Order: sequence, then structure tokens, then C-alpha cells
Amino acid sequence: MNKKESAPSVPRAVQDCRELLLWMIPHLDKLPRNRRFTLGEKLENRLLIILESLVTAAYAPNKRTFLFLANRDLEVCRHLWRLCYDFRAIPLNSYQHGGKLTSRLFFL
Repeated sequence: MNKKESAPSVPRAVQDCRELLLWMIPHLDKLPRNRRFTLGEKLENRLLIILESLVTAAYAPNKRTFLFLANRDLEVCRHLWRLCYDFRAIPLNSYQHGGKLTSRLFFL
């Protein structure tokens, strides 16, 4: 049995969310101190909750509830990310790239 046959397939949404976390967490670590422990911490926690919802949905017979929650939390993350930009805590190019990564995620 080769590696592809033995490992369960990871849903694309889970992969995309993981990529977003891998990119965003180092950027959140660079936020100014007064924003890191408010916006940064809230954003990181919310993204981890989204990842948890997506993994749960992958195994749940009724995925819709978990995907709805993930979509709601993702929309909150988009607003928090915009606030980071509005407070000038992140540069324009990071804001735009983060926006592109979050726009790849949509679950329903």
C-alpha cells in the first residue's frame, strides 16, 4: 500500500485554512504590542476555531452546521484583519495577501 492509499484525504478547506494560519500567525506576532494582545490574539484564536470546525465537519454526517459556524467565524476574521490594517498595524501588501487567502475559504 502506498502513502496515498493509507492516509485519509484532507479536505481542501482544511488545507487552505492551515495555509492561512501558517502565513498569518507570523504576521500577527509582528503586530505592535498594543494590538497583538487584542486583535492579534482574537484573530489567531478565531482561525484555530475555524480549523477545528472544518476538521469536525470532515467527520460529521451533518456538515452544514459546522460549515455555517466556520463561515461566520471567517467573516469575523475578515473584519478583524481589516481593523489591523485600519489601525496601521499591518502594511497594505500584507492586508491584501491576507484578504486573498481568506477569500479562498468559503464553505457553503
